[in-house]
Amino acid sequence: MTVRIKKTYRGVNPEMLHDEIRDLAQKEGILVNEAKVQTYSLPSGSTQSRVNLVFNTQEKQKRCGSAHIIGSPTGETKVMIDLDETLLSQGEITALQENINFILGSYELKW
Repeated sequence: MTVRIKKTYRGVNPEMLHDEIRDLAQKEGILVNEAKVQTYSLPSGSTQSRVNLVFNTQEKQKRCGSAHIIGSPTGETKVMIDLDETLLSQGEITALQENINFILGSYELKW
Protein backbone atom coordinates (compact mmCIF):
# COMPACT_ATOMS: atom_id res chain seq x y z
CA MET A 1 0.00 0.00 0.00
CA THR A 2 1.23 3.50 -0.81
CA VAL A 3 0.80 6.69 1.18
CA ARG A 4 0.63 9.75 -1.06
CA ILE A 5 1.43 13.26 0.17
CA LYS A 6 0.43 16.08 -2.19
CA LYS A 7 1.21 19.74 -1.48
CA THR A 8 1.33 23.05 -3.34
CA TYR A 9 3.60 25.83 -2.09
CA ARG A 10 3.94 29.51 -3.01
CA GLY A 11 7.36 31.16 -2.99
CA VAL A 12 9.38 27.96 -2.50
CA ASN A 13 12.20 27.24 -4.93
CA PRO A 14 11.99 23.64 -6.29
CA GLU A 15 15.67 23.00 -5.59
CA MET A 16 15.30 24.21 -2.00
CA LEU A 17 12.23 21.99 -1.59
CA HIS A 18 14.29 19.08 -2.94
CA ASP A 19 17.02 19.73 -0.38
CA GLU A 20 14.52 20.09 2.47
CA ILE A 21 12.62 16.88 1.62
CA ARG A 22 15.92 15.00 1.20
CA ASP A 23 17.19 16.17 4.60
CA LEU A 24 13.89 15.48 6.39
CA ALA A 25 13.67 12.00 4.86
CA GLN A 26 17.25 11.20 5.87
CA LYS A 27 16.46 12.39 9.40
CA GLU A 28 13.84 9.61 9.53
CA GLY A 29 16.26 6.99 8.19
CA ILE A 30 15.03 7.10 4.60
CA LEU A 31 17.88 7.31 2.09
CA VAL A 32 17.73 9.38 -1.08
CA ASN A 33 19.23 7.01 -3.60
CA GLU A 34 18.82 9.11 -6.71
CA ALA A 35 17.95 12.69 -7.55
CA LYS A 36 17.43 14.22 -10.95
CA VAL A 37 17.01 17.97 -11.44
CA GLN A 38 15.90 19.32 -14.82
CA THR A 39 15.16 22.83 -16.05
CA TYR A 40 13.00 23.56 -19.07
CA SER A 41 12.70 26.73 -21.12
CA LEU A 42 9.22 28.01 -21.80
CA PRO A 43 8.07 30.02 -24.85
CA SER A 44 7.64 33.07 -22.59
CA GLY A 45 11.38 33.06 -21.88
CA SER A 46 10.99 31.89 -18.27
CA THR A 47 11.94 28.46 -16.99
CA GLN A 48 10.25 25.59 -15.22
CA SER A 49 12.05 23.16 -12.89
CA ARG A 50 11.41 19.48 -12.31
CA VAL A 51 13.00 17.34 -9.59
CA ASN A 52 12.65 13.58 -9.06
CA LEU A 53 13.87 11.75 -5.95
CA VAL A 54 14.01 8.01 -5.29
CA PHE A 55 13.88 6.84 -1.67
CA ASN A 56 15.42 3.62 -0.34
CA THR A 57 15.21 1.90 3.03
CA GLN A 58 18.35 2.17 5.09
CA GLU A 59 18.52 -1.48 6.15
CA LYS A 60 17.76 -3.43 2.97
CA GLN A 61 18.42 -0.77 0.34
CA LYS A 62 14.99 -1.40 -1.24
CA ARG A 63 13.06 1.27 -3.09
CA CYS A 64 10.44 2.54 -0.67
CA GLY A 65 9.15 5.67 -2.39
CA SER A 66 9.66 8.68 -4.58
CA ALA A 67 9.06 12.41 -4.75
CA HIS A 68 8.19 14.54 -7.76
CA ILE A 69 8.56 18.31 -7.59
CA ILE A 70 7.46 20.78 -10.27
CA GLY A 71 8.16 24.50 -10.05
CA SER A 72 6.20 26.90 -12.22
CA PRO A 73 7.22 30.38 -13.38
CA THR A 74 4.25 31.81 -11.45
CA GLY A 75 5.94 30.95 -8.14
CA GLU A 76 3.98 27.81 -7.31
CA THR A 77 5.79 24.58 -6.52
CA LYS A 78 3.94 21.27 -6.39
CA VAL A 79 5.21 18.12 -4.72
CA MET A 80 3.89 14.58 -4.68
CA ILE A 81 5.56 12.06 -2.37
CA ASP A 82 4.74 8.34 -2.52
CA LEU A 83 5.86 6.13 0.39
CA ASP A 84 5.50 2.33 0.62
CA GLU A 85 3.79 1.39 3.90
CA THR A 86 5.05 -2.18 3.69
CA LEU A 87 8.71 -1.05 3.81
CA LEU A 88 8.44 1.98 6.11
CA SER A 89 6.94 2.13 9.57
CA GLN A 90 3.90 4.27 10.26
CA GLY A 91 6.08 6.24 12.69
CA GLU A 92 8.59 7.13 9.96
CA ILE A 93 5.84 8.20 7.57
CA THR A 94 4.00 10.26 10.20
CA ALA A 95 7.20 11.94 11.41
CA LEU A 96 8.14 12.88 7.83
CA GLN A 97 4.68 14.35 7.19
CA GLU A 98 4.74 16.31 10.46
CA ASN A 99 8.24 17.68 9.79
CA ILE A 100 7.31 18.76 6.27
CA ASN A 101 4.21 20.49 7.62
CA PHE A 102 6.18 22.23 10.37
CA ILE A 103 9.00 23.49 8.12
CA LEU A 104 6.95 24.34 5.03
CA GLY A 105 3.39 24.77 6.33
CA SER A 106 3.43 28.57 6.16
CA TYR A 107 4.18 28.38 2.40
CA GLU A 108 1.44 25.87 1.64
CA LEU A 109 -1.55 26.91 -0.45
CA LYS A 110 -4.76 25.58 1.07
CA TRP A 111 -7.50 24.63 -1.34
